[in-house]
Amino acid sequence: MGTCIVCGKKAPTISSTLRVCLDCLRREPKALEIAREAHARWRQEHGFAPNPPRSPSGVRCRLCVNECSVGVGGSGFCGVWRNVGRRLQRRGLLAYWYLDPHPTNCVAAPVCPANTSQGYPRYTKAVGIERGYYNLAVFMLGCSLDCLFCQNWEHKTLLVEGPPPKYVRSVDELVEAAMDPLVTCVCYFGGDPTPHAPDLILASKKILEEAGKRGVVKRICWETNGLANPVVFREMARLSLESGGIVKIDWKAWTPQVYEALTGVDGFRAVERLKENAKIAVELWHESGRRRPPLLVVSILLVPGYVDAYEVEQIASYLAELDKDIPLMLLAFHPEHRMRDLPTTSWRHALEAARAARRAGLKHVFIGNNWLLSNAY
Repeated sequence: MGTCIVCGKKAPTISSTLRVCLDCLRREPKALEIAREAHARWRQEHGFAPNPPRSPSGVRCRLCVNECSVGVGGSGFCGVWRNVGRRLQRRGLLAYWYLDPHPTNCVAAPVCPANTSQGYPRYTKAVGIERGYYNLAVFMLGCSLDCLFCQNWEHKTLLVEGPPPKYVRSVDELVEAAMDPLVTCVCYFGGDPTPHAPDLILASKKILEEAGKRGVVKRICWETNGLANPVVFREMARLSLESGGIVKIDWKAWTPQVYEALTGVDGFRAVERLKENAKIAVELWHESGRRRPPLLVVSILLVPGYVDAYEVEQIASYLAELDKDIPLMLLAFHPEHRMRDLPTTSWRHALEAARAARRAGLKHVFIGNNWLLSNAY
């Protein structure tokens, strides 16, 4: 049972880490200040920049919406890019990968060519599920967000401690792994792929060039928070469009204060960037004439007490204005990281969110991870 220290409300869906409730985040400026403290405290204790750095004499990174200005010897908010001798550098392509057999538990599973034959015969060679084939799941270390509920938060400690050699890879190694004859799609996730986007874009181009020579299917997919520089995001989306892949954007919240409370970054800038990049993906989709598979899939994690039907309906309304056929995945929450005191998402919450999304005009609304749903609230 958590307590909001602003209004005094008590509920099992108030996080003892945030210490504020949803209503106060939306209405009371001091509630966001309290939430910011939770992010800064943990990040400082673990050796991360508490906020996106703004060094007056630093080097500006423009890969994502944070646009960190990194001072000499410092690192960006993502923990990947460092200022070494007044130049931004990385320690390599920080990643590990594995073969994930089809059908996978991908966010875009309901519309993925590997699971549904959408795009046959150009984007999948199978009628039905691509049984016997694999997704090359490429997990990237580093992320431009600091989500309190992160399911893979351990990768951040690897960045501070210095990743073991096995996680420092090259573009050529990635291309070689992707050209395995049993691999039909390559999905970048994490963490988030954005801090490594330049190398991942290069690798993807090489993969598709080689796939063209061999006459094989290699779909390029991204699972991202959607905060990349629009120029970078456009190229990411273009590679997915060309290959039959899907861009999966994880949209955390609509209300800027809620977005920031959950993720630790400027919610106003983040939501505007999400709107811009979603529009880019849809415009590319429309220009191409390709309808199946869809280029863009949006997911929303139903965080108990914080991401309610209102947040979902507002995101869905914006997406429906772009294209009513954009698939929306509503994901059940599992207690993790610094939000372990919250329950899993309830059935009532999930069904209300789904109704809200459909009411907003979206035609394809799915509830994912439904085995996690409970009757906790």
